Amino acid sequence: MNVKQNRNSGTSFGIFFALTAMLVAPILLLSESTIGIQKAYADNNWYLGKGAKANTYYTYKIQDHDTKESQPFIMTIYLKQFDNSKGYWIAPVYVTEPNGNVINGTFHLSDLDLTALGSSQISTALRPYKSAYVNTLAWLASFVPKPGQSLSAPSWGKLAAIGGSAIAPSGAAKVTVPAGTFDTTAISWHYGADNHIYVNPNIPYPIKAQAFAAVTTGAPPIQYAFELQSTGQGQPKQPKTLILEPKSPLTLQTGRGTYNIQLFWQPAIIVHGKVTQFGILFMDSSNNIQNQVSYTFSVTTPDGKIIKQAADQKAPDGTGKQSIIIPQAGPFMVKVSIDAVTGNPSGEFIESATFNLAAK
Repeated sequence: MNVKQNRNSGTSFGIFFALTAMLVAPILLLSESTIGIQKAYADNNWYLGKGAKANTYYTYKIQDHDTKESQPFIMTIYLKQFDNSKGYWIAPVYVTEPNGNVINGTFHLSDLDLTALGSSQISTALRPYKSAYVNTLAWLASFVPKPGQSLSAPSWGKLAAIGGSAIAPSGAAKVTVPAGTFDTTAISWHYGADNHIYVNPNIPYPIKAQAFAAVTTGAPPIQYAFELQSTGQGQPKQPKTLILEPKSPLTLQTGRGTYNIQLFWQPAIIVHGKVTQFGILFMDSSNNIQNQVSYTFSVTTPDGKIIKQAADQKAPDGTGKQSIIIPQAGPFMVKVSIDAVTGNPSGEFIESATFNLAAK
């Protein structure tokens, strides 16, 4: 009797095991399939920081509407090492300013999205460029932090501003920049104009971008643009300060992008102790000449010493003229402020542009 019960128990256990195996097998197969799908999806994901490696540098030429009157500058970011205890990248940064001066500091970059953290070790001179970094190279951080989004997703999100299309991958694009030719996916949206950021799935920053400011009339000014100049392993050489000789004419946007101011000078090489004739042309963002302009023309040394200050100047046909003698060799700055156009004052926000020049 006991033996019979044992045999039945063994038979029952065998049947149970077989049924269980039949039920579990599809689940295991499904799990393996699901894992494969998830892995494929993850491989197709991109986020700011994907592919980041220690002892690697990236050099970009950057133009930001809100930095240095939209004048291009060069920024090198060196991902020196990752601090596991603090969860951020230690990244020395070198910036060659529009006037050729070089400044440096150290960013602490979040492992989540490469944003520059408050603990970053930067000087006052570097702060505007930290903001420019946030506005340009790290602009996608709010859309694609780790683990990122698929490069074939229908949408990555929408702008907080009203209107415009979703930000989304728009297809493959082969992009050539000074650093080389890259296979990329274009991330695009329309908001007043067509905007594009090009990302390579194996590089932590975008390769190239061009985005425009939203305006109600006229041609939209560039909000930001950048492109990869070079990349490599090992600590990059610190850039050397350049002595730039700007060529006439120079055109800069005012702070809000409402106007373009073009500055001319004669002779072409400014010599200290001799008279230099300056000409100014006032235009809107679409380069249409503006009439009946009131402006202020000021010239200062880099430390703020005033060389000339001329307020309430008139440009009835959109052009102005100024004469000045630069007292000594070296850099100086010309600031042109638009006080009113056709009798309409600029208001609390001063529309101005500052030109960095040098005398021999």
